[in-house]
Amino acid sequence: MVIFAPFLIVAGIGFFCWLMFTLAVFALPFADGLYAGLWAFHTGAGVIGALIVGIMTGIATFAVGQIALACAPWIWLRGLIVLLYTVPAVIAGFSATDGLAQMMMPSAVWQLFFSVIGAMAVGITAFVRFTGMAPPEPAGGSIARV
Repeated sequence: MVIFAPFLIVAGIGFFCWLMFTLAVFALPFADGLYAGLWAFHTGAGVIGALIVGIMTGIATFAVGQIALACAPWIWLRGLIVLLYTVPAVIAGFSATDGLAQMMMPSAVWQLFFSVIGAMAVGITAFVRFTGMAPPEPAGGSIARV
């Protein structure tokens, strides 16, 4: 069993890193859904009602972002929309990497260094994934007429 422990640890860390990068795009919809679900629960909706409200709010937040990104006519507006969805991912990446760094190393300087590197990696991943979901513009900027 001792032989498998290092491999299992590396596999576990790899799984959590993959999960963090995969879910980085959904940081804002997840946070909105979580807060809406907590609000619904505390106002008396119950557990099932809070789950439904939270899930529907998260889906709506993601859908509104995709529709806004597809319909935005100016590049600066698209940049703001992508920034709105990327900043929570950067914060989540910093927090997750900081939590791991605090468990691994005693130096606060190195903890901060690795936390910033992790935040940048998650932010870049979220940016690339979110902009990759947007539909491409028509060639030439306008629709061809026949």
